[in-house]
Amino acid sequence: MELYRQWEEDTEYRALIDDLLATPEVQHLADFKQHHHSNRLEHSLRVSYTSYLIAKKMHLDVRSTARAGLLHDLFYYDWRTTKFDLGTHAYVHPRIALHNAEHLTDLNKVERDIIIKHMWGATLAFPRYIESYIVSLVDDYAAVAEFSHPYKQKILAAIEA
Repeated sequence: MELYRQWEEDTEYRALIDDLLATPEVQHLADFKQHHHSNRLEHSLRVSYTSYLIAKKMHLDVRSTARAGLLHDLFYYDWRTTKFDLGTHAYVHPRIALHNAEHLTDLNKVERDIIIKHMWGATLAFPRYIESYIVSLVDDYAAVAEFSHPYKQKILAAIEA
Protein backbone atom coordinates (compact mmCIF):
# COMPACT_ATOMS: atom_id res chain seq x y z
CA MET A 1 0.00 0.00 0.00
CA GLU A 2 1.35 3.42 -0.93
CA LEU A 3 2.55 5.30 2.17
CA TYR A 4 0.06 8.09 1.63
CA ARG A 5 -2.91 5.64 1.60
CA GLN A 6 -1.94 4.21 4.98
CA TRP A 7 -3.66 7.18 6.65
CA GLU A 8 -6.97 5.37 6.21
CA GLU A 9 -5.90 2.64 8.65
CA ASP A 10 -3.98 4.85 11.10
CA THR A 11 -6.42 5.31 13.99
CA GLU A 12 -4.16 7.74 15.85
CA TYR A 13 -3.94 10.01 12.80
CA ARG A 14 -7.65 9.64 12.04
CA ALA A 15 -8.53 10.73 15.58
CA LEU A 16 -6.74 14.02 14.85
CA ILE A 17 -8.35 14.84 11.50
CA ASP A 18 -11.66 12.97 11.11
CA ASP A 19 -13.74 15.90 12.37
CA LEU A 20 -12.23 18.13 9.67
CA LEU A 21 -12.42 15.43 7.01
CA ALA A 22 -16.15 15.02 7.67
CA THR A 23 -16.92 18.66 6.82
CA PRO A 24 -18.36 19.68 3.43
CA GLU A 25 -15.67 22.38 3.23
CA VAL A 26 -12.84 19.84 3.28
CA GLN A 27 -14.70 17.32 1.12
CA HIS A 28 -15.25 20.06 -1.50
CA LEU A 29 -11.47 20.09 -2.09
CA ALA A 30 -11.93 16.87 -4.07
CA ASP A 31 -13.68 18.94 -6.76
CA PHE A 32 -10.49 20.82 -7.66
CA LYS A 33 -7.55 19.55 -9.68
CA GLN A 34 -4.30 20.24 -7.89
CA HIS A 35 -1.08 19.18 -9.63
CA HIS A 36 -2.51 17.93 -12.92
CA HIS A 37 -2.83 14.32 -11.74
CA SER A 38 -4.40 14.68 -8.29
CA ASN A 39 -7.22 16.57 -6.67
CA ARG A 40 -6.74 19.06 -3.83
CA LEU A 41 -8.16 16.71 -1.18
CA GLU A 42 -5.79 13.90 -2.17
CA HIS A 43 -2.90 16.35 -2.14
CA SER A 44 -3.87 17.76 1.26
CA LEU A 45 -4.18 14.29 2.78
CA ARG A 46 -0.79 13.31 1.35
CA VAL A 47 0.83 16.43 2.81
CA SER A 48 -0.98 16.06 6.13
CA TYR A 49 -0.21 12.38 6.67
CA THR A 50 3.42 12.48 5.53
CA SER A 51 4.06 15.57 7.67
CA TYR A 52 2.31 13.91 10.62
CA LEU A 53 4.59 10.85 10.32
CA ILE A 54 7.70 13.04 10.28
CA ALA A 55 6.47 15.12 13.24
CA LYS A 56 5.67 11.94 15.16
CA LYS A 57 9.15 10.52 14.52
CA MET A 58 10.67 13.82 15.72
CA HIS A 59 8.39 14.02 18.82
CA LEU A 60 6.84 17.30 17.66
CA ASP A 61 3.28 18.65 17.71
CA VAL A 62 1.56 15.96 15.63
CA ARG A 63 -1.94 17.36 16.14
CA SER A 64 -1.11 20.80 14.74
CA THR A 65 0.95 19.28 11.95
CA ALA A 66 -1.77 16.86 10.84
CA ARG A 67 -4.63 19.36 11.04
CA ALA A 68 -2.85 22.32 9.43
CA GLY A 69 -1.39 20.01 6.79
CA LEU A 70 -4.93 19.03 5.86
CA LEU A 71 -6.09 22.67 5.78
CA HIS A 72 -3.05 24.27 4.13
CA ASP A 73 -4.73 24.48 0.69
CA LEU A 74 -8.31 25.18 1.82
CA PHE A 75 -9.26 27.39 -1.12
CA TYR A 76 -11.84 26.92 -3.85
CA TYR A 77 -10.59 28.17 -7.20
CA ASP A 78 -8.41 26.94 -10.04
CA TRP A 79 -5.04 28.52 -9.37
CA ARG A 80 -4.02 28.14 -13.01
CA THR A 81 -6.75 30.52 -14.24
CA THR A 82 -7.71 32.74 -11.29
CA LYS A 83 -5.45 35.77 -10.84
CA PHE A 84 -5.35 38.35 -8.04
CA ASP A 85 -4.34 42.00 -7.94
CA LEU A 86 -2.89 41.53 -4.45
CA GLY A 87 -0.07 39.24 -5.56
CA THR A 88 0.78 35.82 -6.88
CA HIS A 89 -1.07 32.64 -6.05
CA ALA A 90 1.89 31.65 -3.82
CA TYR A 91 1.27 34.77 -1.72
CA VAL A 92 -2.54 34.92 -1.81
CA HIS A 93 -3.74 31.34 -1.37
CA PRO A 94 -2.22 30.73 2.09
CA ARG A 95 -4.11 33.79 3.34
CA ILE A 96 -7.35 32.54 1.79
CA ALA A 97 -6.73 29.07 3.24
CA LEU A 98 -6.09 30.54 6.68
CA HIS A 99 -9.27 32.63 6.49
CA ASN A 100 -11.31 29.56 5.46
CA ALA A 101 -9.70 27.36 8.12
CA GLU A 102 -10.42 29.93 10.84
CA HIS A 103 -14.09 29.79 9.89
CA LEU A 104 -14.05 26.00 10.02
CA THR A 105 -12.27 25.35 13.32
CA ASP A 106 -10.30 26.99 16.12
CA LEU A 107 -6.62 27.22 15.20
CA ASN A 108 -3.63 27.51 17.51
CA LYS A 109 -0.51 29.58 16.74
CA VAL A 110 1.38 26.62 15.25
CA GLU A 111 -1.49 25.74 12.91
CA ARG A 112 -1.80 29.36 11.78
CA ASP A 113 1.93 29.54 11.08
CA ILE A 114 1.89 26.26 9.15
CA ILE A 115 -0.96 27.39 6.90
CA ILE A 116 0.22 30.95 6.25
CA LYS A 117 3.89 29.98 5.73
CA HIS A 118 3.54 26.72 3.81
CA MET A 119 4.77 28.42 0.63
CA TRP A 120 8.08 29.33 2.25
CA GLY A 121 10.69 29.42 -0.44
CA ALA A 122 8.26 30.88 -2.96
CA THR A 123 7.48 33.61 -0.41
CA LEU A 124 9.82 35.41 1.96
CA ALA A 125 8.13 34.82 5.33
CA PHE A 126 10.19 32.37 7.36
CA PRO A 127 8.26 29.76 9.32
CA ARG A 128 8.41 30.13 13.09
CA TYR A 129 8.07 26.43 13.98
CA ILE A 130 9.77 23.22 12.88
CA GLU A 131 6.31 21.84 12.07
CA SER A 132 5.84 24.68 9.57
CA TYR A 133 9.08 23.81 7.80
CA ILE A 134 8.04 20.16 7.65
CA VAL A 135 4.67 20.92 6.01
CA SER A 136 6.27 23.36 3.59
CA LEU A 137 8.93 20.87 2.47
CA VAL A 138 6.48 17.95 2.30
CA ASP A 139 4.11 20.13 0.25
CA ASP A 140 6.90 20.77 -2.28
CA TYR A 141 7.81 17.08 -2.40
CA ALA A 142 4.16 16.05 -2.83
CA ALA A 143 3.65 18.54 -5.66
CA VAL A 144 6.60 17.14 -7.61
CA ALA A 145 5.58 13.53 -6.90
CA GLU A 146 1.97 14.14 -7.96
CA PHE A 147 2.92 15.98 -11.13
CA SER A 148 5.54 13.44 -12.20
CA HIS A 149 3.71 10.22 -11.22
CA PRO A 150 2.31 9.38 -14.71
CA TYR A 151 5.70 10.03 -16.29
CA LYS A 152 7.40 7.83 -13.72
CA GLN A 153 4.94 5.05 -14.55
CA LYS A 154 5.72 5.35 -18.27
CA ILE A 155 9.46 5.22 -17.64
CA LEU A 156 9.10 2.15 -15.39
CA ALA A 157 6.89 0.44 -17.98
CA ALA A 158 9.43 1.16 -20.71
CA ILE A 159 12.26 -0.25 -18.57
CA GLU A 160 10.28 -3.44 -17.87
CA ALA A 161 9.32 -3.93 -21.54
